[in-house]
Amino acid sequence: MDRYVGAEPFVIGGKQLTSRFFLGTGRFPSPAVLQGAIDASGTDVITFAVRRVNLEYAEDDSILQHVSERTLTYLPNTSGARTAEEAVRIAKLARAAGLGDWIKVEISGSPITLLPDPFETLKATEQLVKEGFVVLPYTSDDPILCKRLEEAGASAVMPGASPIGTGLGLLNPYNLSLIIADAKVPIIVDAGIGSPKDAAEAMELGAAAVLANTPIAKAKNPIVMARAFALAIEAGRMAHKAGRIPKKKYASASSDEAGSLFPEFARSSGAGGNG
Repeated sequence: MDRYVGAEPFVIGGKQLTSRFFLGTGRFPSPAVLQGAIDASGTDVITFAVRRVNLEYAEDDSILQHVSERTLTYLPNTSGARTAEEAVRIAKLARAAGLGDWIKVEISGSPITLLPDPFETLKATEQLVKEGFVVLPYTSDDPILCKRLEEAGASAVMPGASPIGTGLGLLNPYNLSLIIADAKVPIIVDAGIGSPKDAAEAMELGAAAVLANTPIAKAKNPIVMARAFALAIEAGRMAHKAGRIPKKKYASASSDEAGSLFPEFARSSGAGGNG
C-alpha cells in the first residue's frame, strides 16, 4: 500500500499501528478459527468485553490464553455497563488486571437497540481521560456528540454505522462524512458493518479504521472473510487517498469529441489542431 499512497503513520494514544482493521473476538466458533482470523486480518488491535475475561486468572481465560503469545494491543470494552460509574469501574478493573490503559467505552442505553447512551458515554469519557486512560468511546453517528467526545479527550471516536450486530451497513454516510471531516482524532467506524463492501465504503469516506466482529465470526468461513475485510479496508483507504470522480446527473463520454484518449494532454500540448 505504501508504494501507491506513501507511508502514513496511524497513531492512537502515542502508539503507532500498522493495520487499520480492529477485530472483535466474540462469537467465533472455536479458538482455532479465532486465531486463524487474527492471522488473516493482519490486525494490531483486538477488542473483547471485560466481563468475558476472568480477571483473577487471566491466563485461564477462553480468549486471552489463545492470544497471549501474540504482539497485540488489547482494547477491552465496557460492554454490559449501563452507567458511567459502571464503565469507569470496569475500566479500572481491567487496568488493575494488567490489560493496559486502552479502554473502549460501551454504555448501552437500550436493551433492544443496544444504541449507546450519549450522556453516560460522555461522562465516562471525561472521567476516564482524567484517570489516564486511552479512551475510545463507541457512540452514535451524531456529529455534535462525536465532537464533544473529542473535546473531552478521547484518543479516537468510534461512531456506529448502524445498530450493533445488524449487518445493515452504513445507514447514514452523510453524518459519518461530517464527523470525519470535522475530527482532529482518528474516526473508527464501529458496529453494524455487514460485509467488506461496507468496510471499504467507510474507508472511502475517510475513516481512519474499521472495527468488525460479527460479520467475520458468523461468516461461513471466518478466516477467509477476515482476509476479505483486510483487503477491503486497504482498498477503501487507497481509494480515499486517490480521490474519486464527482457524481454527475448526466452521462459523459470517456474520450473527447476529437477521439483523443488523453484529452488533457492534447489540450496542454496543443496536439490535435490543424496548425
